[in-house]
Amino acid sequence: MRVHGVPIHRHPARRRPTQRRPASLQEALLALARERPLDEIAVGDITGRAGINRSTFYQHYDDKEQLLTAALKSAVDRASAGIHTTRRDPLVPGTAPEMRLYLEHIAANATVYRQVLQSNRSSIVAAALRERIEELITSGLDASTALDEDDLPRDVLAAALSGMTIGIITAWLRRDPLPDAAVAARWLWRSLTRPAAPQT
Repeated sequence: MRVHGVPIHRHPARRRPTQRRPASLQEALLALARERPLDEIAVGDITGRAGINRSTFYQHYDDKEQLLTAALKSAVDRASAGIHTTRRDPLVPGTAPEMRLYLEHIAANATVYRQVLQSNRSSIVAAALRERIEELITSGLDASTALDEDDLPRDVLAAALSGMTIGIITAWLRRDPLPDAAVAARWLWRSLTRPAAPQT
């Protein structure tokens, strides 16, 4: 392309530094949480690891808990990016590959997820994580035409499936040694797709 006879080269769009900062802070927190307990990590530790000053941190987050919540929600979103194009069962917004991707992330950050899901101190973060998973499931159910609203409302089913998901992940994280993510993905997939027991 030429403008006034001068060649202009197009370059791929790049994220601005301000767009990269939240991701850098999230990555820094998760990296630190793999090394030591969350209670021992200060905002200064996070900004130092990310190479970002404290004032920039507070432009994006109020505190460490809000940053942790954002980091865990982002992980759900990344893992679920392809779900709607690859879903096999319209009632279950997720397939084995997506589940495995997310569970591999959890396995790599098992220390922080254990603290979040098994400690009352992180109940706000755990509630936010469950809410994000429930939102994702609701989105999948909204795309389904197979659900009978007279049988079970979508919000009730979404709450049940998200509760089961969090419960299985929590039980998996309690095991020592931790089973492979592929094993946990199989447990989760089988639980979510298993037909309900017939009523007597």
